Amino acid sequence: MEPIYLDYNATTPVDPEVANAMLPYLTTFFGNPSSSHSYGMKAKAAVETARAQVASLIQCRPDEIVFTSGGTESNNLAIKGIAYKFNHKGNHIITSSIEHPAVLEVCKYLENNGFRVTYLPVDNNGTIDMNSLEDALSTDTILVSIMHANNEVGTIQPLAEIATLVKNKDIIFHTDAAQTVGKIDVGVNELNVDLLSIAGHKLYGPKGIGALYIRTGIQMDKILHGADHEQNRRAGTENVLEIVGLGKACEVIERNLSAVTKNLSETCNLLYEDIRGAIPDTRRNGNAENSLPNTLSLSFKEIEADLILSTTPEIAASAGAACHSDQVQVSHVLKAMKIPEEYAMGTIRFSTGKYTTDKEVRVASEAIIKAVQKLLPDNKSGHGDRAVHQEIKLTHYTHGLGCACKMNPSDLSEVLKKLPKISNDKIIVDSSHSDDAAVYRIDASTALIQTVDFITPIVDAPFDFGAISAANALSDIYAMAGIPRFALNIVGFPSKRLPLRVLDQIIDGAKSVADEADIHILGGHTIEDNEPKFGMVITGFTHPDRILTNKNAKPGDVLILTKPLGTGIISTGLKKGIADQRAIQAAIHSMRQLNKIPSEIANSFNINACTDITGFGLLGHLYEMIQASNVSAELNHPEVPLLPGVPRLIQMGIIPGGTKNNLAYSQSFSKWGPEIPENYRIAFCDAQTSGGLLFSVPERISAEFLGKLLEAGIEAKKIGNIVADKKPFINIL
Repeated sequence: MEPIYLDYNATTPVDPEVANAMLPYLTTFFGNPSSSHSYGMKAKAAVETARAQVASLIQCRPDEIVFTSGGTESNNLAIKGIAYKFNHKGNHIITSSIEHPAVLEVCKYLENNGFRVTYLPVDNNGTIDMNSLEDALSTDTILVSIMHANNEVGTIQPLAEIATLVKNKDIIFHTDAAQTVGKIDVGVNELNVDLLSIAGHKLYGPKGIGALYIRTGIQMDKILHGADHEQNRRAGTENVLEIVGLGKACEVIERNLSAVTKNLSETCNLLYEDIRGAIPDTRRNGNAENSLPNTLSLSFKEIEADLILSTTPEIAASAGAACHSDQVQVSHVLKAMKIPEEYAMGTIRFSTGKYTTDKEVRVASEAIIKAVQKLLPDNKSGHGDRAVHQEIKLTHYTHGLGCACKMNPSDLSEVLKKLPKISNDKIIVDSSHSDDAAVYRIDASTALIQTVDFITPIVDAPFDFGAISAANALSDIYAMAGIPRFALNIVGFPSKRLPLRVLDQIIDGAKSVADEADIHILGGHTIEDNEPKFGMVITGFTHPDRILTNKNAKPGDVLILTKPLGTGIISTGLKKGIADQRAIQAAIHSMRQLNKIPSEIANSFNINACTDITGFGLLGHLYEMIQASNVSAELNHPEVPLLPGVPRLIQMGIIPGGTKNNLAYSQSFSKWGPEIPENYRIAFCDAQTSGGLLFSVPERISAEFLGKLLEAGIEAKKIGNIVADKKPFINIL
């Protein structure tokens, strides 16, 4: 079953009446509205009908409506159009600290181009401070832009009061009304605004269409130049199909607005009453007395919003804070309202719509209540309800920046610099080597290797979860040409949320990989955690003279990689439910595959250096190698293998947070050829789980070594070379 949709502030479904009105303009009435023949005239008539429908809804004249590609363009046209037109008069713009990015980012752009912007504070309910507004007004203020209602908490701003203050000083007033048009009565004369932005997909119209109301007499510059479409205010052939849809959506809403508003209010209040009645400590954000009728921003104390939503896949809603493995990213709106972090981190925005039913609300509230009660710090239920036997999907219980994401690389580097230097001739490898292990010389023929890894693989099956975690932990031993001997488990498990049989399956998966590695698991350590995590401390041995590390890559060496990239991206696609089965199975197979065989083959060759490609991605781990070796590297981007489906997922915006951190970190030590596609740049920085080994191999033996890997069934490829350079740098060709 599809989840219950409670995210109408993000977008709305297209009303069937709207879809039916649009259909003829997809098939029959295809003319260009600027053409003078009958085809063009019919299209032009449809555009003007829609213009009148939009104008009627917000109570203005049709010639005061300009069609755009959506709310974002409407805001850009309003703010930039006024800024450029009146920059001779002044350069000061006022907005609020809780605006949508479609306003804030425009203002930041203008700040970088000579304009001064004041961001007004708000109170704890999200209402702007009128005294701060009055104090901010100056002789060079040319525009005030304040949203009608906030998209996250629903607070409605006192626009008429603001307008009185602003208009007395002959300043132009714009509002982003994307969230209010279609939910409450919006009249431009009552609000006394000069410019008002509308987004079609927020009121049951299609995406990619919007409108800007421009009061008669307001002059502004165009931001799109071309022919004189849209009364010479917005160049570009009109999108007739979607303009018709927007017009029809406005007509339908105007006809039913009172009934729609009533349903929004009733379903939203019912949801709040149900949840608050069961969880009294729930905090409601925003101005409850003056708010959008459909918007409910709730904060659950000391519980991460991502965890609640991942536990309730039967509900579609939005988190107000992204709780990653390294930080809690609270929305700019909640920060501006000074919501305490212990509440802000657990904020979910529920927004109902005209199709929301009481029955759906009851089911949704029951699911939320059950999830939150299990997650409460004082929950005494224990053991995650062992009697439950339905299939468990662990992606519903995990969050984070990606499978094997580490701390931000630059932050980790700063921490490691502060560790004391160790002077002990028995210590062969420590943290200063940028290897993920420690090596201790026992005698002339034996060195002990010890490594630890602790991750949350983004996979559904508990058995795969344990197997991938174990393979990932063993990878560091194999990267150093070691032979693992035994392991200790490290377990983080939410026993209040999951039955213990799930932990049994995780450990079974880890044991299967341990058996393949011919090692025993001798014990371990467990903690109660909000999400499942699994890892191992691995102890192994090698000869002191045969250790492979990051260091010792030589100019002229060939770089050989043993696994394709993209496990973090595919895992994230799996969690979001949009990765196809072929890609998922390929990623799981790759992550579960031990690096044992490549390591054993490498032992029969004089390899110079090796690292495994995990949390820092290909570029991050290669940089550790060249930095330790005082060399540089060249990568041939077409030769670097990617797992199937990776480019498509990147194109869809499926990029783990850890991968984004890696990409930002890599900017200082890498250079890309101008023709290289963006998806390769992201894939090269993907936070891998149990990735392949990267060998730096003398050129004279590289072909033989690669041949042996291929004969053994390893999907190895030559991906580049080591080159001499005083400053470690990676050129991607």
